[in-house]
Amino acid sequence: MPVFKLFFTAMASRCEICLAAADAVAAQSLAQSAVDEVLRIEATYSRYRPDSVLCGINAQAGRDWVTCDDETLHLLHIAASLFDRSGGLFDATSGVLRRAWHAQQTQAPLPAALQDLCALVGWPGVQRRGRQVRLARAGMELDFGGFGKEYAADQAAGVLQAQGVRHAYVNLGGDIRAIGPHPDGQAWSIGIQDPQHPGRLIASLRLAEGGLATSGDYERFLALEGRRYGHILDPHSGQPVAFWRSASVLADTALEAGALATIAMLQQAQAPAFLQEQGVQYLLVDQAGVLHGNPQAKLPA
Repeated sequence: MPVFKLFFTAMASRCEICLAAADAVAAQSLAQSAVDEVLRIEATYSRYRPDSVLCGINAQAGRDWVTCDDETLHLLHIAASLFDRSGGLFDATSGVLRRAWHAQQTQAPLPAALQDLCALVGWPGVQRRGRQVRLARAGMELDFGGFGKEYAADQAAGVLQAQGVRHAYVNLGGDIRAIGPHPDGQAWSIGIQDPQHPGRLIASLRLAEGGLATSGDYERFLALEGRRYGHILDPHSGQPVAFWRSASVLADTALEAGALATIAMLQQAQAPAFLQEQGVQYLLVDQAGVLHGNPQAKLPA
């Protein structure tokens, strides 16, 4: 059975649907249904759309309760679980820190500015009762960007599965969910980008079923005063983490893989021990470009 690919842009990323289908017409229809699901999730939860669910919640910070639908309640549950699992490092209220780290700035933010923003960070300030949610302090924000792409990849893959697709993957800017191997039975070969050399691969991982996600500073970063700052921020200090250049994780779903990769970046020196405890395959790249992985990982291609 031939394999088809559809490329598109969503969530500020280059994305791809790859699937096996009887013909190009069928493949286009199937792939478009997955794309539509990704775009639906983006429109519903984007922090950049004033009509999104998240912006509606954020607009009421420090004021009124907001009634949520089932999907939003589910995402709030995911955010709470990630906060607990990470010991408070994965915090869906930390997106407010981007006010201090943005593309227009010319120097690193002052400690006082970070301190003021850190006062608005804290998952315990997300109050929930039944189907309602409220942000306790004015200026707080919810941001599902830490796991939104991975959630969307899993949901899009579910759309394909529901239509009988058995050989495909969804790739949203490097966050991948596979729902079966290549039609010839071989696993998909997924290249891992070299954080120090854009366009070059540092390793290749095999994925037939499940999720693969990479978190790191190689695509989203700021260069200020001769120093490179990544986009993953410690919610306690407001500072970018800098121990690893990237973390790649294989897990049962894209959401699980992405969450573990981001937590690993936030764990810094403790990342290898943390990932070993999770029982997953992983690949870490340190600041010197040295690879660290468990014995099951497929290291340099």
